[in-house]
Amino acid sequence: MNLTASTAPFGFRRDLHRWRQLVTPAWLAGLVAGAPLTAAPDGEWRLFEVGFGAADAFERAHIPGAGYIDTAQLEHGPLWNKVPDPELKRLLLAHGIRHDVTVVLYGRNTLAAARAAHLLLYAGVADVRLLDGGFDAWKAAGHAMEEGPARRYRAAAGFGAAFPGRPDYLVDMPQARRLLERPDGALVSIRTWNEFIGKTSGYSYIDARGDIPGACWGRAGVDDDVNSMAEFHRSDGHMKPSAEISHMWQAAGVHAGHHTAFYCGTGWRASLAFFYAWLMNWERIAVYDGGWCEWSRDAGNPVVCRVAATPPSHPRAAPRRAAAVPGCC
Repeated sequence: MNLTASTAPFGFRRDLHRWRQLVTPAWLAGLVAGAPLTAAPDGEWRLFEVGFGAADAFERAHIPGAGYIDTAQLEHGPLWNKVPDPELKRLLLAHGIRHDVTVVLYGRNTLAAARAAHLLLYAGVADVRLLDGGFDAWKAAGHAMEEGPARRYRAAAGFGAAFPGRPDYLVDMPQARRLLERPDGALVSIRTWNEFIGKTSGYSYIDARGDIPGACWGRAGVDDDVNSMAEFHRSDGHMKPSAEISHMWQAAGVHAGHHTAFYCGTGWRASLAFFYAWLMNWERIAVYDGGWCEWSRDAGNPVVCRVAATPPSHPRAAPRRAAAVPGCC
């Protein structure tokens, strides 16, 4: 990492190996304004807000020059897995995204932007960046906003590289099962404590409660909010120092040297955990796309409840593999 005093006005994170990929409102404002920048894109770049059914809110106010991607274009129900590769490729090309175009993403819900960021990395886009703190951070910094329709970027004729470029960044259910059998493998549940122990499913459209036997609890939010990643964020919504996140995971037996797949209910929270691990240069990481929604619908999969378990008061108290409490949800 080569950070100098010139990076200070843009607030880049010295604790991150991929520090260029987590950008601040000040840096993004400079990019939009065409100002000289540290870590400027090498070539063409695209800016997108990512949301779910938020086009009306986008048109009322958004970051100047942004396009808009709805997550309904990236994933389909009922399992909310990613769309097939040909469909994903068509979507990226329609938005002018090639493998060598810098793509900057933000969201009113950062989880939506993280979902897109993970899929862009899976596709093989080399330079994907995420606005730390999302749209709220942009507003809090007092930067200008504009109203009106989304910017339409010129479509790309081709992706310019093999697609997907990083298929290892995503695992399916058979791969998730095999990962549990490996001594160096880990499935990491990025869910609330009450989801993890089976007190609640977390979602109105998921009936089953419980979790995957053998999974580690990687933490998420609090108060049963499936749109929260409060365990990973400061009070202002910015990413906590990487050392705090690493310590939290290590206490649960989640280590950078493992072949790790993060999952949640349907993929959003897992995508943000993946992106943070990627920023920290964890090498063998993936998202189990189906998550609890897919796993729980297969009657052949084991399910465990831990409803009598006591939540650890501090990350150091978390066990390597949380012990299963007898009983089934």
